[in-house]
Amino acid sequence: MAPRAYWKGTLKLSLVSCPVMLYPAATAAEKTRFHLINRETGNRLKQQMIDSETGDVVESDQKGRGYELSKGKYVEVEPEELEAVQIESNHTIDIESFVPSAEIDQRYLNHPYYIAPDGKAAVDAFAVIRDAMKDQDRVALAKIVLTNREHVMAIEPLGKGLLGTTLRYPYELRDEDQFFEDIKSPKITKDMVELAGHILHSKAAHFDPSEFKDEYENALKALVKRKASGKKIELPEPEERPSNVVSLMDALKQSLKGRGRGKKTAAKSHARRAQGRHRAARKAHRSPARHRKAG
Repeated sequence: MAPRAYWKGTLKLSLVSCPVMLYPAATAAEKTRFHLINRETGNRLKQQMIDSETGDVVESDQKGRGYELSKGKYVEVEPEELEAVQIESNHTIDIESFVPSAEIDQRYLNHPYYIAPDGKAAVDAFAVIRDAMKDQDRVALAKIVLTNREHVMAIEPLGKGLLGTTLRYPYELRDEDQFFEDIKSPKITKDMVELAGHILHSKAAHFDPSEFKDEYENALKALVKRKASGKKIELPEPEERPSNVVSLMDALKQSLKGRGRGKKTAAKSHARRAQGRHRAARKAHRSPARHRKAG
């Protein structure tokens, strides 16, 4: 059974439109989560709102929203006042422009969604929009209202459907200069750069998310399983930190040697396996001849 749609509406390109459904492309449901519990009773704890000055418990009907104007000074905003500025969704993904995908700064990418046609009647129009985008090799920029906020969404073909990714606004990004401006520009020798280039080349690969292993998540699951079965949890000894006083050139050379040894070991292992197969084949070939002589 297909999951329940997060949002339903219309994908619109000029005068062409079709009903579509949005599904979150990412989920954290499989991650291990912990709850706060009372160690004495084993019961789960319930959080309460506490007044930061008086220490009194604040009931739900006393809670409000406030914007901090200055330290400790708030202006309260009523729920109906918030509703007055909220953007009401027209349930339309309105494509406004198409841009080259290379021009989209990766820092702006936020939450991904799968976009699929809603019903058989929508398939033809959906396919027209999707295939036209494939031919143009461009990403559509559209506006959509989700949870009372307007978002810009980048839309691109993905298999039989579309992938829509909400984009961050410029004010949500930090300026990189405040983090990078103090980085010095030391003089690096050509030999160092070439050595580093060789290391990069030796580690060349293709993007394959199936090889990503969440070691911490696996360790958490194993810990919970052992604990639930009553087994003792043995704490590992803290590892000694190696000294990091080493020259950059020596580190590059050692890294390259390490990669070389790995390749040589693999090559020797492959050669030994090949020789073993060759000997086995010769032995099998000689065996019938011996039987004939014996006969």
